[in-house]
Amino acid sequence: MPSEPPGRIFLTGFSFSGKSHVAPLVATILGWRAVDLDDLIEQAAGKPVPAIFAEEGEPGFRLRETEALRRACGETEVVVATGGGVVLAEENRRLMAESGLVVCLEARPQTIHTRLQLPDGGSESERPLLRGPDPLGRIRHLKALRQPLYALADFTVHTDDLTPELVAEEAVRAWRRFAECLSYDEGRLAGASSGGTPAVMGDVPVEEAGPICNVRTETSDYAVYAGWGTIEKLGEKLREAGLSGDVYVITDSNVHGDYGGRIADALSGEGFAVHTHVFPAGEASKTLGRASEIYDWLTSHRAERGQGVVALGGGVAGDLAGFVAATYLRGLPLVQVPTSLLAMVDASIGGKVAVDQREAKNLIGAFYQPLLVFADVATLRTLPERELTSGWAEVIKHALIMDPDLLAQLEDRVDALRALEPNVTTQVVRCSMALKAQVVAEDERELTGRRSILNYGHTAGHALEAATGYGFLLHGEAVALGMLVAAEIGRRMGLTPPELVERQEALLERFDLLRPLPKISADAVLAAMSLDKKVSGKSIRWVLLTGVGKPVLRSDVPLPLAREVVEELLASQGERV
Repeated sequence: MPSEPPGRIFLTGFSFSGKSHVAPLVATILGWRAVDLDDLIEQAAGKPVPAIFAEEGEPGFRLRETEALRRACGETEVVVATGGGVVLAEENRRLMAESGLVVCLEARPQTIHTRLQLPDGGSESERPLLRGPDPLGRIRHLKALRQPLYALADFTVHTDDLTPELVAEEAVRAWRRFAECLSYDEGRLAGASSGGTPAVMGDVPVEEAGPICNVRTETSDYAVYAGWGTIEKLGEKLREAGLSGDVYVITDSNVHGDYGGRIADALSGEGFAVHTHVFPAGEASKTLGRASEIYDWLTSHRAERGQGVVALGGGVAGDLAGFVAATYLRGLPLVQVPTSLLAMVDASIGGKVAVDQREAKNLIGAFYQPLLVFADVATLRTLPERELTSGWAEVIKHALIMDPDLLAQLEDRVDALRALEPNVTTQVVRCSMALKAQVVAEDERELTGRRSILNYGHTAGHALEAATGYGFLLHGEAVALGMLVAAEIGRRMGLTPPELVERQEALLERFDLLRPLPKISADAVLAAMSLDKKVSGKSIRWVLLTGVGKPVLRSDVPLPLAREVVEELLASQGERV
């Protein structure tokens, strides 16, 4: 195995994410040479890229692109700016993964659209994305199709608010941190060759072969999959992840009736011996007592270290089965198979597993990353309407704290999403899952504060769940009310723009997330807050917004202000009863 890190960096990403501008800056810092893949193609062909497309079509261009990439991989100490579509070919992904560090430059569709219209955006012939009546829509569509492939990169830099110089510094920092490890990471090469463009039948994405992303943390590296109608592929994915022999499916009584048989068939069809434990559905099962029952069940089956646990169901199943997997025999491989929207976009990703204690939710738990996350978005069709609705709260939260484009899409497509139209639902779910995965990869154990932004709406939300007795409010409903509290506190502290407060409430209303509350006291809610995990040094930590995609952590919210806002929420939501 080579002892030196590979002397090549490949910059990938959608058109106008900044690759050509950043490559020379990275090369200068490292004392290397910058190479633009389009320049290599034009030199070999003796004609510009638009002429190649006109005369040879995209297939001809792609063949030339792969050949140019091979030549670039034959050089050393080079930074290669690739084209936006280079990731489409499996051979290209393999070449880059085998030859160097792959850094994706990410940008939101609106940012790309703006850059395309700048004076240095190139001639009209070089900007085909601007043709047609809806260029921004075209960018969103193409980018969504390619996103799972961009996500296979070793490192991602979000360029929207950074100068090219800062982006270059981040790319160099990634090379210095990760490059020496690449040659020893066999799973990375497997991931690089497993992605593929979505197979589409009409408007319905039947199968998403490639992962949305790989969540790479200090302790783990796992793939996240989500597609429509893919449940029969589960056994294949488990086998690819290295599992064999016995697997232990832990699920609740509701989900077992809908999918227990299909999951067992999918697993046994790939040679697994399937054992299933069914527990009563509901948050009340997420206890140490129930975990002890599952320990006894695993013992009766002589479960061994290395045999996988499959958490099938919503957040309760994921938390309970995950807690058991983390603690039985000091850790069994865990596969998260979420069937609720909330579990798909939140609970299944990130490795938080726990059971509840009487005083508060999730007090007893661990960080335990899964081996694999596998979601069939079509399973959402069997959810009760209220539970499905609850899940949209976490999607809205992700949009508010991280992605203005996703927020706009949610506002534009409320009816389609609530009706579970397959294409748009799958795209939105995949986007939301990728956002959660991105934060987890940056801050696995909430040590830097980055992961804490995911607690937006949860400070008051968890307290409302506890104060009303777990089960009165669904988690997403509580988070939605918690977001109202956080937004109003932010507004009164001069942080959150009033128009954003109104925009948030309007969207939560359109998704029917603002549920009535029973008669409870503000004292009960504030007492529950004091026991929450977000308390640090006796101060309650709040996630507030200064704008869409601009969360801040604050521990200086005056208690009288928090009480005042909570009292007003209890009064207003009580009036809805």
